Amino acid sequence: MEVYCTRPRCPRPKNYFADLDNVTTLRSIQQKYCTSCGMPLLLDGRYLPIKLLGKGGFGAAFLASDRRIPGMPLCVVKQFQPSGNLTSSQLQLAQQLFEREAEVLADVGNAHDQIPDLFAFFPVAVQGLQPGQQEQFFYLVQEYIDGQNLEEELIQNGNFSQAQCLEILREILPILKFIHERHIIHRDIKPSNIMRRQDGRLFLLDFGAVKQIANSPSSSNVSTGIYSMGFAPPEQMTGGQVFPSTDLYALGVTLITLMTGMEAVELFDAYSNQWKWRSYTTVNPPLADILDKMLLPAANQRFQSAQEVLEALSTPSVPPTPTPSPQIQAPPQKPIPIKPAFPVWELLAGAAFSGFEGALIAIALFSLIKNPFLTFGITCIILGGLIFAQTKRWIERFDLLIIPTVSFAIIFFIPFLQFGLAIQQIFFLTVAAALIATSITALFRLIYKLLSLFL
Repeated sequence: MEVYCTRPRCPRPKNYFADLDNVTTLRSIQQKYCTSCGMPLLLDGRYLPIKLLGKGGFGAAFLASDRRIPGMPLCVVKQFQPSGNLTSSQLQLAQQLFEREAEVLADVGNAHDQIPDLFAFFPVAVQGLQPGQQEQFFYLVQEYIDGQNLEEELIQNGNFSQAQCLEILREILPILKFIHERHIIHRDIKPSNIMRRQDGRLFLLDFGAVKQIANSPSSSNVSTGIYSMGFAPPEQMTGGQVFPSTDLYALGVTLITLMTGMEAVELFDAYSNQWKWRSYTTVNPPLADILDKMLLPAANQRFQSAQEVLEALSTPSVPPTPTPSPQIQAPPQKPIPIKPAFPVWELLAGAAFSGFEGALIAIALFSLIKNPFLTFGITCIILGGLIFAQTKRWIERFDLLIIPTVSFAIIFFIPFLQFGLAIQQIFFLTVAAALIATSITALFRLIYKLLSLFL
């Protein structure tokens, strides 16, 4: 069985113990230690880390098994693991945030079925890597949500539709209402912190940046400088007071980035201090108005509660969320034509592919037909089909290398398709065609961007 060491600077964190493959041994063994650094591997005597899930500014998360529960279910172990260049005050703040996450999860996790449950919170003191050095780590154990976060869904499936946007709103807003009523502000809502479980249920994750606001209006609710760039509203970025509308703003940014497939910084116009997102997607005007109100710069101009947004969504002009199908997740809609379906690098790679492949097709056809007009027409039809296949993503990524390579190999090994040209000449002609197609595409995109600024 492979066990992962949680010491931050362990040179070889992966350990393998054959005896732990035996369930009886695994349940009865007292402790195991990392073969590289000597770190205890069984955390709190029961949690066995098996995989690193990821690292953040203040910690790391590991997938682990709980050996004390029948079936040894999976859980997530988060370790407080700040970077080494923090000042003492920053380190103290980071530790307070980590402990606060445990407190909040203990309060709300077990009370709401769309927030991960807290299982344990404990420190571990160990011998440091240097002789005589003592190190202390803090661990938080929470429920494991098996699924994909919305950022991963966006990468895998493409832009979200209006129906998916409504689904997210109607699932996440009640969670926000629940935590806001307990005077808790999440402060870090973004696509990667919303997880869709295998059954389609959405969960709100990562309460490491929460702010618990006081009941008394006279109390200080000043926020610390913890936020995700692009998703945080002005009052949070300046370290000012935070409100329920602070989370609503971040949820609004989350939705427009999911629907457009663009980065938040690309959608915000700093000159006018406004979000320019409507032209990149198609949304029912009443829903777009709701999102725009969530995104207003002044906190008092936005919706003041999640309940207000839910009430706005319940108006007849906002389309209802479709009844979910038995499938785990409905297939995503195709990207809206008015928004570029591809990132810039993929667009230029497709242009290079079209130019290279088009030149190969023209050379081969002209070798067979000898009629330049007929050759040109057939080449345009085939090339149009290839471009259409790219827009539908039937051809993408490695296909853009494999197809031209196979085509070039066919011409290389069948001399009568070479139109009397040397293979080096064919190669230079096709590369030149690829470069010309790429240049024209880049120029067209630049002109389109310039025109869009004035139209």
